[in-house]
Amino acid sequence: MKAFAVLAGCVVMTAATMVTGADNAPTAPKKKPDVGYYATTQDVVEEILKQAKVTKNDTVIDLGCGDGRFPITAAKIYGCKGIGYELDPEWVAKAKARAQTEKVTDLVDIRAEDIFTADLRKVTVVCLFLLPELNTRLIPQLEKLPEGARIVTHEFDIPGLIPDRKTEYISRQDESEHLLYFYSVPLKRAPVGKRAPE
Repeated sequence: MKAFAVLAGCVVMTAATMVTGADNAPTAPKKKPDVGYYATTQDVVEEILKQAKVTKNDTVIDLGCGDGRFPITAAKIYGCKGIGYELDPEWVAKAKARAQTEKVTDLVDIRAEDIFTADLRKVTVVCLFLLPELNTRLIPQLEKLPEGARIVTHEFDIPGLIPDRKTEYISRQDESEHLLYFYSVPLKRAPVGKRAPE
């Protein structure tokens, strides 16, 4: 599976690194992205939003949004609010430019912030394309989602949680099979020490 192989091979970054100013004096640590960005093909993006049953009343958030295609597509197709969190300044700039090109800046908010600081209390749809250990670290935030909120993870599940369902979708663009895991709030915990059943 192309997407699985490429993302699994991404280098997970360290939490923070020291930077220096013009006078070579160290400044505050600046956090780097926890994982490299690998774009989801557009047809998979649209399939995920469709299967998540997005409507104009939803707020869709992508944690680690890259070029912003999830919140931008949600806003363009469904007319709903979209939020993207991304630390890489290059991708932040590209996502904001894309939102302008698609004329959805009134609905889409791209934030240059750490995904682990995201306030999800008013979010209704969460899209994730992260490695399992990062998905697990997000559980405390996901538990604050409102009842009925939906979570979709692409390729990797959330260890410790039981998905409502798992589907397979073959992309017309990359001709690869993509695994999609769907969860809803209240979240269902897997027995301690056991991975959720496939």
